[in-house]
Amino acid sequence: MKIKRIDTLVCHARMRNWEFVKVVTDQPGLIGWGEATLEWHTRSIVGAVEDLAELLLGEDPTRPEHLWQMMYRQHFWHGHGIVRATAIAGIDLALWDVVGKVAGLPLAKVFGGPVRDFVRTYCHLGGGRMEDFYETSVDNAKRFADLARAAVADGFTAFKSMAVPSTLPIEGLKPVKAAEAAVEAMREAVGPEIDIMVDCHARPSPAMGLKFGKALDAYGLYFFEEPCWPECVDGLAKINAALTTPVATGERVTHLEAFKALFDQRACEICQLDLTHCGGFTAARRVAALAESHRIALAPHNPQGPVSTAASLEFGFSQPSYIICETVHNDVPWRQDVVQEGFTVEKKGRIVRPNTRLGLGITINEKAGKKHPFQQELAQRVFYSDGAAGDW
Repeated sequence: MKIKRIDTLVCHARMRNWEFVKVVTDQPGLIGWGEATLEWHTRSIVGAVEDLAELLLGEDPTRPEHLWQMMYRQHFWHGHGIVRATAIAGIDLALWDVVGKVAGLPLAKVFGGPVRDFVRTYCHLGGGRMEDFYETSVDNAKRFADLARAAVADGFTAFKSMAVPSTLPIEGLKPVKAAEAAVEAMREAVGPEIDIMVDCHARPSPAMGLKFGKALDAYGLYFFEEPCWPECVDGLAKINAALTTPVATGERVTHLEAFKALFDQRACEICQLDLTHCGGFTAARRVAALAESHRIALAPHNPQGPVSTAASLEFGFSQPSYIICETVHNDVPWRQDVVQEGFTVEKKGRIVRPNTRLGLGITINEKAGKKHPFQQELAQRVFYSDGAAGDW
């Protein structure tokens, strides 16, 4: 069996372009699907997949570990830059999809069999609608409460909000009090039994991240996400040590050595590795083993397309330290037109039962996907009160 071709399918979904990767084998009808979505870098990803494909044509697709080593170590530059790591991930997921189909098993069984009966999921406020999640002003506490109630009415027992505004490296109490009011409103709206996450999007400095974290600690957050840049490992560690709320990070980390630095300094309690950015299943399984040795939980970053979701869930059924999966379901109304999935979602609690189909269990409707060709993603720009550029 050999790899005959590696194709890409770009599908515009407003906030991001889904970048699907298809590995075509020389066996009739045997293909694998992956995803390499990287917002605002779609054209770079298409080119990177084409570059990597040159290494793999004619190779055996049922050797994903060997092929991952080729993609990561050859072409001189190691594959841990975000563009190449994402392209490697998309191909790797597709290779493992082929392996599952050849084995006649869902991938969770290829990885050793399910370790749980279901995977819990959480949503973004607004279900993935960009305007609700990213553009609701932190000064509008009532809107946060209304969106929180809507998430619970939709069956979720956990949801994530962006209740921390962009700030200068040091600011006073005003933004902190605004964040506290928004979180207080959400907690009052949904009660103590619903889990609330707050995502800082790595916008604060370590000093401001600590201020926000301490102000929100009393509200029993499930986790406090990216309170400062992931490069500031010592800052993350300081914040994590100071709070009772667990710190979550890792979505922007692309290689094992960087995860090791986070874990060794106890910079987080929850690892948010992204299957589509950290090198796919082959790399993620190593990260998961390292996290387990530190008793750090897994809650993958997954605001992308349907193949990323299938992969994140399949991974969840195979990993003991996995606690919850990020999902979006309301980003575009035609999402389900593009994909058929092997897993099932129970609306009460929004829990997912295992995939029963082979490999990732998904089928992509390429004709439906092509109805939404590439468009440049919507620009997201942040400037501080003094006009300086900030982090989105």
